[in-house]
Amino acid sequence: FSFGHYYDPRHMGIGKLRVWNDDLIKAKRGFDPHPHRDMEIITYVRKGAITHEDSLGNSGRTEAGDIQVMWAGTGIVHSEYNLEDEDTLLFQIWIETRTKGRTPGWDAKEFPKSGSNGLRLMASGLTNQDDVIHFDADAHLFAGRLKAGSSHEHQISIPNGQVYLVPAEGKIMIDGQIVSARDGLHIAATDHFVLEAIEDSEIVMVEVAS
Repeated sequence: FSFGHYYDPRHMGIGKLRVWNDDLIKAKRGFDPHPHRDMEIITYVRKGAITHEDSLGNSGRTEAGDIQVMWAGTGIVHSEYNLEDEDTLLFQIWIETRTKGRTPGWDAKEFPKSGSNGLRLMASGLTNQDDVIHFDADAHLFAGRLKAGSSHEHQISIPNGQVYLVPAEGKIMIDGQIVSARDGLHIAATDHFVLEAIEDSEIVMVEVAS
């Protein structure tokens, strides 16, 4: 994905998905206040925690396995700091907003951590479910864990939708293609696929409109 000083015209995003950053934030370090506008920004914390503050007065701490969403709208200034005593690992995902010029905001949600095997819907712009966090884009975000030897069948619900997924840890296989930790896989031109876990794996997946 092209981002910041890195630009590659061959990699400008996948459908409405514009950025997928794989960040390591050292203990007691972070990102100073900076602005955004008209973008849905989802943060999935893989390890440690991140503390958010913004110009609207929002603040919160998001731990590993949980997510936060910021809709930048007409403009928002925010900071993200790792105030912990260990490094923080996270994925930050940018998706094109559906409604430009909307009121900005921020939200975060905790999710169950134990006893689950499979991917669950965690964030979406296309459902009113109470147990997910909402944003304003034609997309879903799924995440979860698969034990080695187990599988997960996924049906793409967005018409002509595309999928981008990254194992945060472990190793999986899809249609004979092996995907290792922190490798990305783009899936298109199909409406369903099966993930098979070669190792115990944690997976984050976005389904987006083209």
